[in-house]
Amino acid sequence: MSAPLTLGRRTLQQHLQLSRFVISAPACSYSAGVAPVNKDAITHSDAPASQPATLHLKTGQKFPGRSFGAPRSVFGETVFTTSITSYTESLTDPSYQGQLLTFTQPLMGNYGVPDNFNGDSPVEHSKDVDVGAFLESNRLQAAGIIVSNLSERFSHYLARESLATWAARHNVPGISGIDTRALTSLLRDQGSTLGAIKVGENHDEAPAPDAYYDPMQENLIAKVSTKQPYTIHPVGGASAARVHIALLDFGCKANILRSLIRCGASVTVLPWNYDFNQIRDSFDGLFLSNGPGSPYSIPEAIETVKKTIEEWRRPIFGICMGNQIIGIAAGLKAYRMKFGNRGHNQPVVALASVGTSVRAGRVYITSQNHGYALEYIHGAKPGEEGSWPKGWIPWFVNANDGSIEGIKSTPDSGRAVWAAQFHPEHAGGPEDCSGMFEDFIAQVEYGKQSRLVESAGNVVNGPVKVPSELLGEVPRGQPSDVLSAAA
Repeated sequence: MSAPLTLGRRTLQQHLQLSRFVISAPACSYSAGVAPVNKDAITHSDAPASQPATLHLKTGQKFPGRSFGAPRSVFGETVFTTSITSYTESLTDPSYQGQLLTFTQPLMGNYGVPDNFNGDSPVEHSKDVDVGAFLESNRLQAAGIIVSNLSERFSHYLARESLATWAARHNVPGISGIDTRALTSLLRDQGSTLGAIKVGENHDEAPAPDAYYDPMQENLIAKVSTKQPYTIHPVGGASAARVHIALLDFGCKANILRSLIRCGASVTVLPWNYDFNQIRDSFDGLFLSNGPGSPYSIPEAIETVKKTIEEWRRPIFGICMGNQIIGIAAGLKAYRMKFGNRGHNQPVVALASVGTSVRAGRVYITSQNHGYALEYIHGAKPGEEGSWPKGWIPWFVNANDGSIEGIKSTPDSGRAVWAAQFHPEHAGGPEDCSGMFEDFIAQVEYGKQSRLVESAGNVVNGPVKVPSELLGEVPRGQPSDVLSAAA
């Protein structure tokens, strides 16, 4: 029998044992080379017992595995993300509402889940304030979770529970033991597919074809948008704000709010169907957030934004769903992509320069999560089907699939409107384009100062006070429906 393989003075078996110990060891802080034990660290939390489960696709394929999280069955659209980290941020992104989210990264749950209502932010930025959630929203948004390997034990100094426990509390089922590589290849070939995670008895029996649910056929934005307006001020309060921004909430991620507030903006968050044009002159600029589903599910918002663009000359910025709404309002069409772009490694090429952060011809690595894009027909002449309306140009294009990744108004249009299909606020993902927020706020501030100069002595054209009913506090704490589901 051969001698065991050695690495330095330890055997391979000893190294593996040490690695297992380090991975599951309690989180601790280090000082002067000493690693004191943190007795308050958590590495495990109770969760419902795992059961046999099967992922069924409407196209006939099935993938057997084991359940975790809520012990119930669920239907949705099966999609995949290539993100290799930040599963907690992905799962709380409202844009994943109604979807069975497949992680191509094989190991999930290894660093647990933090307290989502600690009033802090993941990066502990000096200009951050409480925006209502530590992660990207106040709940787990995906309809179901699909992973290859689930880590029941976790290690992170902020972790408070396991991925399985967290999913169970939010009544969200998951399935592990899936060949996610094969599943992802299948979804890339045939496109995002309706699916079902069936748990427990009769889990291997395929649902009837008409039982599958397509979340894109309903208004998912109404489910995730705020129900009441609220306002968040930057550090120092309202008096310290450079500008006051209105934000139409189609499913806004928390880090979008943080990114605007870090730049010194007060932000008033409005429901998706709020009549912004009735109060628009109370604000210095408008922001349109990300959100789930089809842009055509909210025609009221499209009409609102169309009127705003036509009549209002203050800066407007949109992200993800906001990009699609601006595009449709400008006269473009949106289409459902084959499998969308979801992940933290999508390259885009800038076609035009804006501010100090974006330069034409440069490639930026971006975080993305969308299943729709604006239509662009190469070579279409003005007036022809698929041509772009006057006053608008593409801003970014995806370097992988050629899809449009942004839109902007032209200088001669008299407008200051930009939109990006990707997520410059990251969380998670690369920070290549985070400077776009400062560029937007700087443009808004410039417009505000110009109006103050022009309106000197003219009260009619001066600043308008924000209505008091829009100044409520940000919602905090666990949503009531999550609490009732957990009970």
